[in-house]
Amino acid sequence: MRLGVRAVLPPSASAPEILAAVEAAANGLAVLDPRDLDGLLRSAAPTPASHEVPALTARELEVFRMMADGAANKTIAWKLNISEKTVYFHVAAILGKLNASNRTEAVAIGVRKGMILL
Repeated sequence: MRLGVRAVLPPSASAPEILAAVEAAANGLAVLDPRDLDGLLRSAAPTPASHEVPALTARELEVFRMMADGAANKTIAWKLNISEKTVYFHVAAILGKLNASNRTEAVAIGVRKGMILL
């Protein structure tokens, strides 16, 4: 069974919102507060050169897909039989190639560019 964060809600979330988020996450969906999603989408707005898909190595694509599934570096390292430090370097390379500041932004860019499917 794969565990990971699938829902991020504000502290002010109501009981019905929390219940709906838990049900959605249990069904494999990701849940974000609309304000967070709007900010994420604005920060990842397309630029003139955004149609280009950065070239990731085969290993970086494996790591990237596991990142998209919410896997931590330790889990990725174990599954790929590599060191956590190597995973860290792959993640850094992915972020650099996608010009992303964090894993979430990288995944959003990857989905938008069709590099990964959720």
